[in-house]
Amino acid sequence: MTSNLEWAERRANAVPRGVGNAFQIYAERAENAEIWDVEGKRYIDFAGGIAVLNTGHRHPVVMQHVEAQLERFSHTCFQVFPYDAYIELAEKLNSLVPGPGPKKTIFLTTGAEAIENALKIARVATGRSAFIAFSGGFHGRTMMAMAMTGKVAPYKAGFGAMPGEVYHIPFPNAFHGVTEEMSLAMLEMLFKADVDPARVAAIAIEPVQGEGGFYIAPPSFLKKLRAICDQYGILLIADEVQTGFARTGKMFAIEHSGIAPDLMTMAKSLAGGFPLSAVTGRAEIMDAVAPGGLGGTYGGNPLACAAALGVLKTIEEEELIDRANKIGAHMVDRLTRMQRKNSISLIGEVRGLGAMVAIELTKGEHTPAPDQTKAVIADAIANGLILLSCGVYGNVIRFLSPLTITDALLDEGLDILERSLEKVSAAA
Repeated sequence: MTSNLEWAERRANAVPRGVGNAFQIYAERAENAEIWDVEGKRYIDFAGGIAVLNTGHRHPVVMQHVEAQLERFSHTCFQVFPYDAYIELAEKLNSLVPGPGPKKTIFLTTGAEAIENALKIARVATGRSAFIAFSGGFHGRTMMAMAMTGKVAPYKAGFGAMPGEVYHIPFPNAFHGVTEEMSLAMLEMLFKADVDPARVAAIAIEPVQGEGGFYIAPPSFLKKLRAICDQYGILLIADEVQTGFARTGKMFAIEHSGIAPDLMTMAKSLAGGFPLSAVTGRAEIMDAVAPGGLGGTYGGNPLACAAALGVLKTIEEEELIDRANKIGAHMVDRLTRMQRKNSISLIGEVRGLGAMVAIELTKGEHTPAPDQTKAVIADAIANGLILLSCGVYGNVIRFLSPLTITDALLDEGLDILERSLEKVSAAA
């Protein structure tokens, strides 16, 4: 048997420090909502590979689809020798993404690639060059996606000048005093002071901010944003990389608002752990780019496309959209009861949309408590629960367990969390 320490030493010598690790614990195997490390210790997974495993680790249906595809071929490059799984998956996403009229889909490998290509498509389709995104938003680590990201450390720090013509406005965040009216007023001020709306190709928004802290965009705000985009001929991009595929109690989070984006980016849980991302949009927009302007050697890899077909089948057959709402309601109830306990003083807010749930840890009413957040996560992992933080201040704990998690395992994880919160609250 090898040890976590041995692997950590080898990792330090082989992998650059710029690639961060939440924990120095090394995975040996995983099943549904559980992971075992190389020393045989078992962990309950409330991270899901950062929202990648809505259907759990190694779901049998997903694995069956991959194994069947592996018997046929693993790669041909879609631009060289196309194949059925790519087409079939595109057809399914075209029917699932909200909005009237025909749609088309391109497949890539990462969320950042999806954003990069959505922005390319928007520029060609509109003939415009500028973009607007939101403070606290996260869109990826490649250069244009990094420019769109609304957080400096650690994503932009030290990487020099960002690509031009990207503007940011505040994301509506009631807990931190930013109303939707304030956000929209800043957008209008941006149009008056910095960029002509006639030069803006697209506005990109996460319906629920992921890395930014699980803040939920009010449906009324998204409707007003849609109207502003329509007024000025600006495309609206919904970044559903972290929110998509049943996580929020809808197939896509934008559906809670009743509006339709012009382009949608997807990744993470699309393929149940296999690298795959997508851009789906109105057909006339997607067709604006000339042949050869889009693509990539590994984009729409046949194994990943097969996995994604298994994911969509599982979401439907196991009614995971309904399951997400049940998980979310149970978690919010448990977390709210924790918040009210005299022995827990750190929970400033409980929030969630479906099973996209988070708690914001504070000292007093609104002062961020990042050190206590780290302490809770450290205590939880020591007791067999995997948690992740997020937020501009690093004081939000997000919960992204597989939607296939059992009720018993969910409660076992929440019990560990409760004990960790009590321990850290007592020491605060």
